[in-house]
Amino acid sequence: MTDHNWLHWFRHSSPYINAHRDRVVVITLSGDALAHSNLTPIIHDIALLASLGVRLVIAFGARPQIRERLESAGLESGYQTGLRITSEAQLPLVLEAVGRLRAMLESRLSMGLINSPMHGAQIRVASGNWVTARPIGVIDGVDLEYTGRVRRVDAASVQQQLALGQVVLLPPVGYSATGDAFNLSHEDVAGEAASALDADKLILFTENNGVPGSTGQLVRELSVTQARELLTSKVPEGDDAAALRAAVTACDRGVRRAHIIGYTTDGALLEELFTRDGLGTLVTDENYEHLRTATAEDISAIQELIQPLEERGVLVSRPRELIETEIDRFLVDERDGGIVGCAALYPYPSTGMMELACFAVSDHYRGSGRGDKLLAMAERHARAEGLGELFVLTTQTAHWFIERGFEAAELDRLPPEKDREATRSRNSRIFVKRL
Repeated sequence: MTDHNWLHWFRHSSPYINAHRDRVVVITLSGDALAHSNLTPIIHDIALLASLGVRLVIAFGARPQIRERLESAGLESGYQTGLRITSEAQLPLVLEAVGRLRAMLESRLSMGLINSPMHGAQIRVASGNWVTARPIGVIDGVDLEYTGRVRRVDAASVQQQLALGQVVLLPPVGYSATGDAFNLSHEDVAGEAASALDADKLILFTENNGVPGSTGQLVRELSVTQARELLTSKVPEGDDAAALRAAVTACDRGVRRAHIIGYTTDGALLEELFTRDGLGTLVTDENYEHLRTATAEDISAIQELIQPLEERGVLVSRPRELIETEIDRFLVDERDGGIVGCAALYPYPSTGMMELACFAVSDHYRGSGRGDKLLAMAERHARAEGLGELFVLTTQTAHWFIERGFEAAELDRLPPEKDREATRSRNSRIFVKRL
C-alpha cells in the first residue's frame, strides 16, 4: 500500500471508528482459526479494536482440539445430526482441551513486546461461569449426554466486565444449576451472547470470506429472510452453515448486523469493520420487507406522492403514462397498505453507473430514516447489477445526499446516453457516490 492509499484509508475510516466506540462486538474464533497461522495478526487486530474503545466479547471453539484430545486417549467421537455426543468419560478431556485454548488465548492477548503491534496494549481478559446451559437430550433415539445448548447468558455480569475495559472470553462450555458442565457450540454461545448483550455486531470467522450462493459466488449481503432461504437450499455446508444459522438467530433477536469473514485472510476483521464494502457476507436485521419493487397497482399512489414535489419543482414532472411504462424501475416503501416513499432506478451499464431518480418520501415520514433505507436498497440493486456508482440530479436536496457519501460532479461525468440539455435547463446539481 502506498503512503497516499494508506492515508486515504485511514482518514476515511474515522466515521467507522467513531461509530464503533463503546459498542459491543461479539467475535467468534473457531478451533480451526485458533490453530491457523493467521491467528497472531487476528489477535493484533483485536488489540487494535480494544484500543479504539470497542467492547469485545470473544466466543471461541475447540472442535479439532477436542477431536485430537479424544483420539490421543483412544476414544472415538460419536455424532448425531452433526452434533458431537459427549459422554461422561469424554467430558473431562473436553474441558481439558477447552482450558488449554483459554489459557493460550489469554497469553496471546497479554503480549506486549516492543516493536510489535501489541506493545502498550495492556489488555485485561475476563472469563467466568456466565453461560447457563441445558442438555440437548435425545435426538432420534440417541442421547447426546453432555452436549448442550445455551439456556441463558448472564448479560449483567458480562457488561460489568466490559465497562471496566476487559475483553471477555466465552468458552464453548456452559453450566447448569445441578453443577454439570456441557459441551456447547461456540456459534450457539456467540449468537446467544450477542442477543443478550444487545450487541451492535456479531463477527463470525470461518475458513472462507463469507458464504457462497447458489452458483458458488460470494454473497455480499443478505437479509434475514434471504439467509433463511439460503440455508433451506442447503448450499452452505459445515461451518459456513453453522455461522449463517448463528447470524440469523442473532439478528432475529435484536442484533443489527452479523458479518461472516475468513480467518485465513490477513486484516479481514479491520477491512470488514472500517471500509465501506467490507470483505465477507453481511446479514442484517434491517427490515427491507416493506421496501419492494413497484407494481401496476402502485401507480396512482406514486403519482399522488410525487405530485406536491413536482409542483414545488423538487422533482421533474412525470406524467402517468411515463410512470406506467417505467413502473418496473420503481422501488416503493409501503406502510399499512399505503406508499410513503419511492425511487426510480435507471442503469447505464456502459459506464458502470445507475441513476437514482424520482426519490421521494412523504412529508409525514421525513426524519424517520425511510429515505436512508430506500437509498440502501437502491445501492443494493446497483451492486447486484455489477454497477459501481450511483448518481443523482437534484435542485433542492444537495445536502441530504452529501451527508450520505455523495460527491459533487461535473456534467461530463454523466453517461453519454443521459440528456445533458435537460439537466442544464433545470440547473440541476450532479452528485455521485461510489459503491
